Amino acid sequence: MKPVALITGGQQGIGLGIAEALVEAGFSVALASRSTPDDAGVVSALQRLGADARYYCHDLREIENVPALLDSVEADLGAVDCLVSNAGVPAKVRGDMLDIAPENFDFVLDVNLRGAFFLAQETAKRMAARETGTYRSIVFVTSVSAAMVSIERAEYCISKAGAAMMAELFAVRLAPLGIGVFELRPGIIETGMTAGVKDKYTARIEGGLVPAGRWGQPSDIGSVVVPLATGQMAFANGAVIPVDGGLSISRL
Repeated sequence: MKPVALITGGQQGIGLGIAEALVEAGFSVALASRSTPDDAGVVSALQRLGADARYYCHDLREIENVPALLDSVEADLGAVDCLVSNAGVPAKVRGDMLDIAPENFDFVLDVNLRGAFFLAQETAKRMAARETGTYRSIVFVTSVSAAMVSIERAEYCISKAGAAMMAELFAVRLAPLGIGVFELRPGIIETGMTAGVKDKYTARIEGGLVPAGRWGQPSDIGSVVVPLATGQMAFANGAVIPVDGGLSISRL
């Protein structure tokens, strides 16, 4: 039986890049997001991924539905060996942090932090409860915004900083069980989430903002996830890996 990876937000963007890399590496993948199964993006993703992919409609804010999601994945594909906690939402409104509305702050934290935590918690419990010869891991996809300030989207930065600590907590708790936990911090990645600021960031990248001199691609993230999910970096448990073309390196 193939190892199973559950990828939140796996139907598009970074998540789809990760899903493609894991399928290529021999995984079955379960994609979960709040999109409906007949959404064009979901249909397209499943066609690209082939027979080793399944889709599950799940809103991370509805933490009471986490057990049902995992039950469904286990029934269809088997127990989850790798959770890729990737789904996230941007700030609803970019602007002065002094003007953030409480409901917009809560929305971002409910998805990016609270929802991610309780899905990881239940997944970790199930991993801990079973004996297996397959390497198991949890990969949190956060952002360079976990440490780099963007005052026009403060709630997003706060959510990613919290997720960074969440990854460390799970790493320490699960290390004695042989379960690897890692944090990836993507930089400026070309996805639907960044489409609205493409012209702005293209100019800044060309001006030297990113030492690599280009936009990141979802495949750049996927290529890093594979060795984490397959146990090739097991003793690097708790590692924080920037995937940003050098963006987050401090420079004079």
